[in-house]
Parts: sequence; C-alpha cells; structure tokens
Amino acid sequence: MSIFFFLFGLDLLISSYQLPDPFSFIMTFFAASFVLLISAALAITFLIKMIRVYRRIRNHS
Repeated sequence: MSIFFFLFGLDLLISSYQLPDPFSFIMTFFAASFVLLISAALAITFLIKMIRVYRRIRNHS
C-alpha cells in the first residue's frame, strides 16, 4: 500500500512542476512531499517490524 502512495506522490511531484500558477505549484509541491514522507515512513516501519519478527523466529528455532 505504501508503494502505491509513494508512486502517487512521485507522480504528483513531477506534475507540480508543470503548473503555471506559483501558488498552485507551492501547494501541490508540499502536498506531494507530505505524501512521500508518510509513505516512506510507513514502508520503513513495516520493514523494521518484519526484521524484528524474523529475528525472533530465527532465535526461537
């Protein structure tokens, strides 16, 4: 799910550079950055949790 939002944020970031209005550019740029930040944080959290579970399973065996 976070990969989808990461790709959506990248697409939004790229499309913000094609806007002629400076106010719309700023708003779209910061919105895209926020979406990218949240999706990256969710992906990193998921990876950290998966590593912890893998280590617990490996240590108990």
